[in-house]
Amino acid sequence: MKKILLSASIVMMLFSCQSENSSESENVSKVAHRGCASHEVLEEQLRQNPELAIKMNEIESFTEKAITEGRLVNGKIEIPVVVNVLYRTAAENISLAQIQSQIDVLNKDFNATNSDYNSVPAVFAGVKANVGITFVLDQVIRKSTTKTSWGTADAMKKTNRGGLAPTSPTTKLNLWVCTIGGGILGYAQFPGGASATDGVVIDSKYLGTTGTATAPFNKGRTATHEVGHWMNLRHIWGDATCGSDLVADTPTHNAANYGIPTYPHYSTCTGTPIEMTMNYMDYTDDAGMYMFSLGQKARMDAVFAVGGSRASFRN
Repeated sequence: MKKILLSASIVMMLFSCQSENSSESENVSKVAHRGCASHEVLEEQLRQNPELAIKMNEIESFTEKAITEGRLVNGKIEIPVVVNVLYRTAAENISLAQIQSQIDVLNKDFNATNSDYNSVPAVFAGVKANVGITFVLDQVIRKSTTKTSWGTADAMKKTNRGGLAPTSPTTKLNLWVCTIGGGILGYAQFPGGASATDGVVIDSKYLGTTGTATAPFNKGRTATHEVGHWMNLRHIWGDATCGSDLVADTPTHNAANYGIPTYPHYSTCTGTPIEMTMNYMDYTDDAGMYMFSLGQKARMDAVFAVGGSRASFRN
C-alpha cells in the first residue's frame, strides 16, 4: 500500500538533493525524450524555503483526510485559464488557434472524452478515471522579448526579469508559453508554493496540436501532465527507483518510461507488476499516454475541497 503522507525521510531527501536549473541561455533544437522539470523546481523551492516542506506535509495530511472521509468536490470545477505568451520570433508568438487546441485537449483528457481513452488495457479498466474538471480560456496576454530561452528559475513569471506576472493566480490557472531551453518541455508549481509564481510553463514547441507543436509531443499531453502536477500529482515512478507517487491504485514503476512502450511492460520492482505506462504522469510520448487513475482523481479532487490548497478555484 502506497503511503499518502510525505515521510520525514522523503522530506530530508528533497532537502539533500541539489537541483540544477536550466540556464536562461540554454536552448536545444531537438528533444528526443520528454523532459519535465517540476520535481527539480520543487527541490529548489524547498531548498530556498524550508517552511514549504511543512506546508506541503499539511497539504498531504489534508489530502489523505479528504480522500478517507469523502470530503471532495460536489459538481464540476471550471477553471479559467490565462495564457501568457512570451515571444522573440514570429513562431514563438503562437496563434490563438494553437492555444485553443490546447484547451480542447485539457478538456478531453480531464473528462475522459479523449479518442484514445478506450485504449486503456483491461487490467487497468477498473481504475481509469473521468476527473470531471473543465477549462475555459479566459484571456491571452502577449509580450515581446529579446530572450532566446527562459530556463526553469521562474523568470518568465516576473516583470522585473522581462516576464509576465500571473493574473489572479488564486482563481485562475496561469499558463506561460515560451522557449524554456535545456530539453525541458514544461514544468509546474505544486500546491503550496507562492502565488506570485503559481501556474504551469510549457515550451511553445510542445503546446497544443497545431501550429508549432512538434512530434512526438504534438498532442497536447505536456500540458495535461503539467496540470496534473499543478493539481498535486507526482510522477508515476515517484522520482526514485521503485518510488511512490502517493497513489494507491497505480503500479510501482522502477523508473520513467519513454517513447511508446510495448504492452505489457513489467516493472522490476517488488511483485513485478505491469506498469501503467499510458498514465499521463509517466514520461512516454504524447501518443502513449491517455489516462488518469481513480486514485489520482481523488488527489486532484482533494485540492479543490473546502479547506484544500486550491479551494479558491471553486468560487
